[in-house]
Amino acid sequence: MRTISEIQVEIIEDFGMFEDWMQKYEYLIDLGKELTPIDEKHKTEDNLIKGCQSRVWLHAEHIDGKIIYTANSDAIITKGIVAILISVLSGHTPSEIVNAKLDFINEIGLKEQLSPTRANGLVSMIKQMKIYALAYNN
Repeated sequence: MRTISEIQVEIIEDFGMFEDWMQKYEYLIDLGKELTPIDEKHKTEDNLIKGCQSRVWLHAEHIDGKIIYTANSDAIITKGIVAILISVLSGHTPSEIVNAKLDFINEIGLKEQLSPTRANGLVSMIKQMKIYALAYNN
């Protein structure tokens, strides 16, 4: 099992292969298309992330000491963003997730490329993932 840091290094390398942000956006969209869809029963108001311009559902399950996230969004870029966060954090212990420093976001320049509302949505997604981790960290 790769660590959160190792996964972030791979993402930074993956994004480094693209020369401009149009290519990086296409890559993000592809990641979103590969996202395992959230079970329809979890597409509830409770699972909607507050602070996102588009609708993003996030569900977390605690299985064998690890948190498994599933998500979906009605916006293709946002779906890619949540997919990349899931690829980094899902499958790790609550304490690993709570303590994770998500440096890859700045390293790949993602936040600067997002509109203020999307950047707020990114922060809200991370916050919600960490809140779930805190809830299971007992």
